[in-house]
Amino acid sequence: MKRIITCLLTLMGLTMAYGQGSYEIDEFKTKSGKTVKFHALMHASIRVEYNGKEIEIDPCAKLRDRTVDYTVMPKADYIFVTHEHGDHYDAQTIKLLSSESTQLIMNPRCVDMYGSGKMMRNGDKMQLSDDLMVEAVPAYNITEGHLQYHPKSRDNGYILTIDGLRIYVAGDTEDIPEMDNIKNIDIAFLPCNQPFTMTPEQLVRAAKIIKPKVLFPYHYGQTDVSTLPAKLKGEGIDVRIRHYE
Repeated sequence: MKRIITCLLTLMGLTMAYGQGSYEIDEFKTKSGKTVKFHALMHASIRVEYNGKEIEIDPCAKLRDRTVDYTVMPKADYIFVTHEHGDHYDAQTIKLLSSESTQLIMNPRCVDMYGSGKMMRNGDKMQLSDDLMVEAVPAYNITEGHLQYHPKSRDNGYILTIDGLRIYVAGDTEDIPEMDNIKNIDIAFLPCNQPFTMTPEQLVRAAKIIKPKVLFPYHYGQTDVSTLPAKLKGEGIDVRIRHYE
């Protein structure tokens, strides 16, 4: 079993994408040997390539002094949006990345704002293709004084299962009780910037609950995440720091 898991998560090498900018790329193998590539665009924006398909998660073209040039990227086959905040929901970029065949999956509030898209609420599951399934999971604040940022039941995190590879994109959340139900995660993206998401200590607790094989701290802004690998040493979690400021 250990050998199978190791094979499943074989890292093909950290590379850089050039042209519109320099983006770190991590590659993994699915159970049938297909390659999944994760492009660390910025903050909460992730580009995923799989078997000729383009998947965009919370595509956002500008955040403070950082930009992503989506005009040089392919049209998306799937776009996932977790919630309405401007560092996650960018209507202009969604339109730019969309074609007639693009499947747009969002929480109810974003569907209302955009005027189209497939609506997913917490707990919903959707089979998008033979080898791609998505589950919408809760994402919300639990710290007093922060509850207004991400109220319970409004926003989504997503669990994508791509040819057996399970990927948890947490969205804007703290270490909520529902994480106890998130199992068998190969790759997790967990946010780390209070007051909007988790402190490093909360992220460590969440990681120990979820136990992903690979962890990407993301959405961390100015938060120092450099200590996370040491704090999770011995937990069997491969912590990878990328440019998700």
